[in-house]
Amino acid sequence: MPTMPERIPADGDAAAPIDHIDAEMIALSFVDNAGITRVKTVPAARLAHAARFGVGVSPCFETFGFDDLMTVGRYLGGPDGDLRLVPDLGALTELAGQHGWAWAPADKYTQDGTRFAACQRGFATRQVEAARRAGLRLSMAFETEWALGRTEDPIGFTPAINGPAYGMIRLGQVAEYARELVSLLIRQGLRVEQFHPEYAASQLEISIAPSDPVAAADAAVLLRHTIRDLSGKYGWRATFAPCLIPGGAGSGAHLHLSAHDESGSLFADGPGPYGMKEAGAAFLAGVLRELPALVAVGAGNPASFLRLQPSRWAGIWQCWGRETREAAIRFVTGVQGTERWAANAEVKCFDGTGNPYLIVGSVIAAGLAGIAEGLALPTEITGDPATFARRYQVRRLPADAAEAAAHLAASTVLADAMGPELHDALVTVRRAESERYRGARPEELVAFTLWRF
Repeated sequence: MPTMPERIPADGDAAAPIDHIDAEMIALSFVDNAGITRVKTVPAARLAHAARFGVGVSPCFETFGFDDLMTVGRYLGGPDGDLRLVPDLGALTELAGQHGWAWAPADKYTQDGTRFAACQRGFATRQVEAARRAGLRLSMAFETEWALGRTEDPIGFTPAINGPAYGMIRLGQVAEYARELVSLLIRQGLRVEQFHPEYAASQLEISIAPSDPVAAADAAVLLRHTIRDLSGKYGWRATFAPCLIPGGAGSGAHLHLSAHDESGSLFADGPGPYGMKEAGAAFLAGVLRELPALVAVGAGNPASFLRLQPSRWAGIWQCWGRETREAAIRFVTGVQGTERWAANAEVKCFDGTGNPYLIVGSVIAAGLAGIAEGLALPTEITGDPATFARRYQVRRLPADAAEAAAHLAASTVLADAMGPELHDALVTVRRAESERYRGARPEELVAFTLWRF
């Protein structure tokens, strides 16, 4: 992955990297602190200019809520100022399902050409660089879950498909859709590993191969856009919202991660649990410690806590275990003989309301802090902590948005990694959303968020 420059590139030579793109319009996207993907577009003929000078965007988006209501933080918010969106031409992708369009993720710079301190993609890039300086190479991937609703129900959710969870009946109803989706993703440079019907009503899941953390976040944005666009062509609506029906299972965005140093995987060939090396166990211990704050980063929307319930494999417990799907961190060794390349950890508590750049950056920061402090993993758990958590002092992660925001505000690890502007803006957004929807009933929270993600 190219390193994001400290200043907007000054050479103006933006034409060479885009010769292979056949598009008339370019969408430049960024994801705000509420997890909403925002966009500006330029004609293809203006792309070189945009890459040199950026496209204007107000910094007010840093304190937008998911409902498009603005608030003001200590450093950011309000009507003043301007930023420049600068497309990453190395990630420029022709949209295979939208003729004449291409997409690029954008980084934020100030008008004087320097990096914007609160750029979420820039934060992720800095954490990848911090890991590199520590001698580590990280790979990450998001599992993407979504549900298909009928378009004739414009407000509520009427499942577009039915049948047993993980069932062939359900797959048969989306077979052509799935084939076309996989084909589009491959043409857009994403490596698809698997697709299947999921558990919740009308729910599907797709897995993309791991990559550099920033590229993994880019892939999550591009994947969701592709799914939404294709679903509309089939007469369906796709939602990545965490809860579809109060009291039922919801949709997550689990993060898988692995780490390597010059000797190989940190999760294999070591003396620790299931072959972890000391640094690998310390990395996971750092993530485990910061999980209460990480919930606010990756699942801090008020509706997220309708999904984060016991005995639903949502990862609401601050613990870890090998292949334990109720733990917030599930350790995956892979089958015998594959550990050196397959061993990874899954963080299960995140969902589609989290900004993927903030998620990957925050997890890296937490893991690096664990290594720096030499943290040790506690004893693993097995089974469902709902049946024994109190007896063995297994802590539940935050149960509402206000509690999660308080943990984020108190996290010195994430505050130091993000910097004051980004950390305060994220806390401001999560607190504002929590306050606005404090008295909302579950059915209202679902309605407010269902078609926002």
